[in-house]
Amino acid sequence: MKKNIHPKCNIIKFKCACGNQFDLSLAMESKALNIEVCNECHPFYTGQQKIIDSSGRVDNFYKKFGKLKQ
Repeated sequence: MKKNIHPKCNIIKFKCACGNQFDLSLAMESKALNIEVCNECHPFYTGQQKIIDSSGRVDNFYKKFGKLKQ
């Protein structure tokens, strides 16, 4: 590898709004970052994700394009 061309990696402490804390090694000058969501509280990873059907959009889609399957 070439010398003196790679950025210096620093260990940065991340703190989520849910209280979860973890460390990552990144090429940033910051020592700590506050984030809003992480893998412990994001709905996709926790299985709490809900699909909201506002005004029957999914049903309207199936009415319009459901006949194409047949």
